[in-house]
Amino acid sequence: MQVLTPSLDIAAFFQRVAKAPARLLMLDYDGTLAPFHVQPERAVPYPEVGSVLRRIVESGGTRIVVVSGRPADELPPLLGSAVRPEIWGAHGWERLMPDGRRAAQAPTADAQKALESAMTAIQAALPEGARLERKLASIALHWRGLPTHAGEALRERAAELWAPIVREGAVETLPFDGGLELRTVGCNKQYAVKAVLSETPPDSAIAYLGDDITDEDAFSAVKLRGIGVLVRPEFRETAADVWLRPPEELVDFMARWAVPPT
Repeated sequence: MQVLTPSLDIAAFFQRVAKAPARLLMLDYDGTLAPFHVQPERAVPYPEVGSVLRRIVESGGTRIVVVSGRPADELPPLLGSAVRPEIWGAHGWERLMPDGRRAAQAPTADAQKALESAMTAIQAALPEGARLERKLASIALHWRGLPTHAGEALRERAAELWAPIVREGAVETLPFDGGLELRTVGCNKQYAVKAVLSETPPDSAIAYLGDDITDEDAFSAVKLRGIGVLVRPEFRETAADVWLRPPEELVDFMARWAVPPT
């Protein structure tokens, strides 16, 4: 574990976690709780992540929220039956509660039209091995597993084809690890984090764990009341306060969180 914010006393933070009357642990999924996989349905959590999540639930007092770019319904089967967290999917456009209640926002007609146009524009440029994923409010172009030069060529081609659509203002592009996403303007992980924080008592202990560029706006939002934690094997520039290498340091951080209420 490496502390990136000089003013942060990580030992004091965990003391606060132990004593806080309420705790909020927000977690990205792909690249954070689970290693990336070319086949997303096979991206299961790192060993021990499930058991330590269960310990956090059993210790009481923690609200666990998963914030992901995936559709919300994809995550419960991957997490397994032991833990049923609150899930914000599609970068905040969907909310799935532990009891199965759900809420979703619909993109505007202009945004839906832009996404359909972008799908049509990029289809013919897809090389073998690339994948195009249509979500509720975005399109994710994946090139994970392709040679580096092929992925870079596809990124440049997508940026070129989507530039006129982006200029219309209803959608925006955002790179992620192994791809490029074209998403509707209006919701992102920061939106989800701010919504959850608005429901959280002021004296809570709070952390957000994520790995990708798409988590940076969430780090910025959570730092007003808690800490942002970058989870990835290699360091990159980040707004997070702490850097963890998975899976060992990730599991250790979560195990330190799993304390009995005092």
